[in-house]
Amino acid sequence: MAKRGNAKAGEKAQAGRTQEGNARSDSPSDSRFNLSMGERSAGVGVVVNRRAADRLRGGHLWVYASDIVAIPAGSGEDSPPLVAVADQRGILLGTAFYSPASQIALRMVSREAVDERGWLELLEARLRAAIQRRRPMLDGENDACRLCFSEADELPGLIADQYGELIVVQFLARGLLAAGVKDVCVRVLREELKPAAIFERPDPRIRELEGLPAPANEPLWAAKDKRPAGATQFYLNGLAFHFDANAGQKTGAFLDQRMNYVAAREWARRLSPANSVGRALDVCCYQGGFALHLAQVCRRVTGIDASRASLEVAERNLDANRARISEEVNWGEVDWIEADAFEILRDWSQAGERFDAIVLDPPAFAKTKRAVEGALRGYKELNLRALKMIRPGGLLVTCSCSHHVGWADFEAAVGAAAADAGRRARLLERRGAAPDHPVVLNLPETEYLKCLMLEVA
Repeated sequence: MAKRGNAKAGEKAQAGRTQEGNARSDSPSDSRFNLSMGERSAGVGVVVNRRAADRLRGGHLWVYASDIVAIPAGSGEDSPPLVAVADQRGILLGTAFYSPASQIALRMVSREAVDERGWLELLEARLRAAIQRRRPMLDGENDACRLCFSEADELPGLIADQYGELIVVQFLARGLLAAGVKDVCVRVLREELKPAAIFERPDPRIRELEGLPAPANEPLWAAKDKRPAGATQFYLNGLAFHFDANAGQKTGAFLDQRMNYVAAREWARRLSPANSVGRALDVCCYQGGFALHLAQVCRRVTGIDASRASLEVAERNLDANRARISEEVNWGEVDWIEADAFEILRDWSQAGERFDAIVLDPPAFAKTKRAVEGALRGYKELNLRALKMIRPGGLLVTCSCSHHVGWADFEAAVGAAAADAGRRARLLERRGAAPDHPVVLNLPETEYLKCLMLEVA
């Protein structure tokens, strides 16, 4: 992301006067605003350049710091959480969260001028709508899902995940620290879902980038005890998984792969002549999501991860599902190996190891645009080693969760790996995140997870 530039001297918005109170315009393209906006309006005003204005009018919700032309004098850590945003002609573009510390300086919350009261009303309505969209995804075999997915649900920076009776939320934008936001979120989640407890969980990297304080250790709300148990069990596709609100990655688990777990299992079954796969490998297995689903159709599954703590949870998950898996296949062996994925795949491919199905689900290799070139080398290397070990007619499931790596580049890296391995990879499916992680076409950042199901000849 580009660094923030200095405001250009002499470039000021042509200021018009808004109506008294919470100004709203029937025709935003004709709206003009005063940079002070008045005491009851959306706050101080920010002027953005033409590039940013065009992006916002095209449906995007972010403005980078380098695209800000002017901000009111004295804006800094004490700036209000909501600001009015205008182009260089003074035409109102809407209201946004403002963060002086982040490269993503503005996150739009409305195309109109809204004050803090109006924003809290929007927050409640949008959070309730997001939950209603997820209700059909919660059933007897699934009691976990993403309830709110930030910009994809028009709530920038807000993440809410349900794991059985517990809910975990993340407030990843400075504007969400405003008075009343947490109270509204807790009230809506309680009324809609009746959880046992609601926890807040930080994302250390985002907290650093956004300049956010660490959250309190206490739960946001608990039905019975002031310090309820942060651990529970939840179900995905009928399989049981252990959850700890204070451990693991993301908010504790990877809900976005839920449908891909099922697809991997079914493709492995279809590609096996006897509908019973011999040997499968889950690389970067975390807590065993793909491995446990593959164990329903495989005689032997091996999971590899560099985290001992993750593998310990994977073993607990295995124990919780032994009875169900044993009903479906003649019970084979499931084992976990603590190892670096690159090193062990290199050693095994050179040693001639063979598998009927391999899953590659590494962490994000490219967290910035500058890291894309190195990430593509990493994807190619992992896939090259895996392709050398798959038996003819076997399955390769290969994933990328780096939104900076697009589909074309990811597929090119996998294709190059297949060429170098002397294998032919036939595309079965292109897949993404589960429906509770929706993609908005105007916001390419919402499409981060890419999953290829390949038959290897």
